[in-house]
Amino acid sequence: MKIIGLTGGIACGKSTAAAILRELGAAHIDADAITHELQQPGGALYEGFVRHFGPRVLQADGSLDRPAIGRLVFADTADPAERRWLDAFTHPVILRAVRDRLERARASRPPAVLLDVPLLFEAGWDRLADETWLLALPHEIQVQRLVARNGYSREEAEARIAAQMPLDEKRRRATVVIDNSGTEEDLRAALCRLWRDRIDAT
Repeated sequence: MKIIGLTGGIACGKSTAAAILRELGAAHIDADAITHELQQPGGALYEGFVRHFGPRVLQADGSLDRPAIGRLVFADTADPAERRWLDAFTHPVILRAVRDRLERARASRPPAVLLDVPLLFEAGWDRLADETWLLALPHEIQVQRLVARNGYSREEAEARIAAQMPLDEKRRRATVVIDNSGTEEDLRAALCRLWRDRIDAT
C-alpha cells in the first residue's frame, strides 16, 4: 500500500483530483474535511479558536465565523503573530486526527491511501507519505479560479496565495508535479497514467 500526499495551492483542483483518485481505488483522507469537523462546537479547533480570539469569531448561533478568523489572520492589516499562532495551534491538532484516520485506512489494505492536505509541506506532513503529488497552476489562473470559486476580491485571493509556500519550493520538494491548467479530462488522463505507472505497477 502506497501513501500519496496530494497537495497544491489553494484553488489548484485538489478536490477534483481526489475524486478521480478515489474512483481509481484510493482510500481518501481529507484534511480539509477533518478540519471542518474539528471546527464544529465541541471540537478541538473550535475550543482553541474561541479561547484565543474570544467571542468575535462566533456567529449568533454559536458556530465559528470562519471569514472573521480569515480576516484576523490573512488581511494585510493582520498581526503576523496571529498567522504564526494559527499554524502552531492547528497543525498538531489536525495531524493527530490525520494519523488516526491513516491507521484506520491502513487496516482495509487499499492499493493506495490519499492524504489530501493543502499544507502538506508547510506542516511537515510529507513525512507521512511515500510520494508527494503536487497540483500546479500558473499564478494568474490560480487567482482567477480562487476569485470565481470563493468570491474573493483579487487582493484577498493574492493574500491567500501569498500566505502559502511558494509554488517553486513545492515543485522542488514534490515527487510528481501535475499541471492542472487544462480541462478536467486532461487532469483525469494525467492521473490515470500516474496510477497505472506508480500504483498498479508496484
